[in-house]
Amino acid sequence: MLKRTLVGVIRSHEQTGDKAKDPLLKSHFYKLSKDKAWDEVISVIKKMQGYKLLHEVQSVGEIVLEKRTMFGRTMDITVSVIGVNPLTSAVDIYSASRGSLGDLGSNYRVILDLYRALDKKLASYKVKS
Repeated sequence: MLKRTLVGVIRSHEQTGDKAKDPLLKSHFYKLSKDKAWDEVISVIKKMQGYKLLHEVQSVGEIVLEKRTMFGRTMDITVSVIGVNPLTSAVDIYSASRGSLGDLGSNYRVILDLYRALDKKLASYKVKS
């Protein structure tokens, strides 16, 4: 976690993906069709405290959120729901802080927070990586 904070002094964004070096930032896969995964992800996000849903575009699988940090900065978060095949979907998250200073690891923590909530709700569908 200290390394994340140090990286966050200069970097103000974080994202997940298949090729992420940090295992906690790898894409999460669920045994759900894209439409079902979309419904589940939206329902989880709407219940989470501190996140403001700005817009959702189901056709492209994109959900845009906003979150304010305790220091008053705004973070822009994009959650992507991708249909890998008819029975499996992936969820990726991109989070960026507005402003020129680093984020002290807050984007990293937001991604882990969102993944924790999704994995808890979708535990029975999670594909082990």
